Amino acid sequence: MKGLFKTILLAVAASVSLGVGIAVAQPNGGNGVAATKPAAASLPFAAGETLTYEGKLNKIIRGISVAELTFTVGETTEGNDFIINAEARSKGTLLKLFRFSFLQKIDTTIERDGFYAQKTVKLDVQKDRVRNSEALFDYTERRVTYVETDPKEPMRPPRRIASDLESEAHDLVSAIYSLRLRPMKVGDAFMVPVSDSGLVYYVPVRVTARERQKTIFGNVWCFKVEPQVFGPERMIEREGSMEIWITDDARRIPVRSRVKSNFGTIEIRLREAANTLPVKAERASK
Repeated sequence: MKGLFKTILLAVAASVSLGVGIAVAQPNGGNGVAATKPAAASLPFAAGETLTYEGKLNKIIRGISVAELTFTVGETTEGNDFIINAEARSKGTLLKLFRFSFLQKIDTTIERDGFYAQKTVKLDVQKDRVRNSEALFDYTERRVTYVETDPKEPMRPPRRIASDLESEAHDLVSAIYSLRLRPMKVGDAFMVPVSDSGLVYYVPVRVTARERQKTIFGNVWCFKVEPQVFGPERMIEREGSMEIWITDDARRIPVRSRVKSNFGTIEIRLREAANTLPVKAERASK
């Protein structure tokens, strides 16, 4: 069930996973795609924005609701940086069918101007297993340090992992929001540097289509984005594929994600959106 848990969160997180095993990818990711930073632009979100998603698993039974996910944008006390709170919670169907449940809460501090991760605080509950962790991104020393503890066994030594940083990087949450900052057109290819649990990856991402999607906002134009996270020596070392649809408007909201793996197909769709920025009329199809 641990693999199913990771796959559900992968579908939600869109460009990253909760992979295990220490790995540091090269900046070109082995694909000849240069790592780049998002172009400076007006932010497509503001403090107070809340996005709520529902995750459904299609395998033996079609459309089993297995998870609810919420992302809320906030600010530090000083108002200088963002704090984005993310929560992923299993639904009762998952426990009934697979005898498995999970809760994950992530608080990510993000530097406002450069928009890169500074700190990640995480609570990870998988049935009876509980872990607290913190990752600190030190760009002066060019290093990310991850420390994980077991609150049920306070005398157990902490698990520590440290990796070098070759550039500003993201965590699980800031990676999602970094996609929203990036101007897109079909054919674009870029890297998203991601650190999770002390590991560092450069995830190749391609924009493969612009197409209509039925959403809570109506039938809107979206870019289809395909992060390459499955396969040998990648974040998920098994066969699979992932697609994400991000609205082609000023808000750049991820409205849908689909992950196919040996567990079946997981569909994540935006169910509610609160305090989003106003949007101009969408541009016509080219």
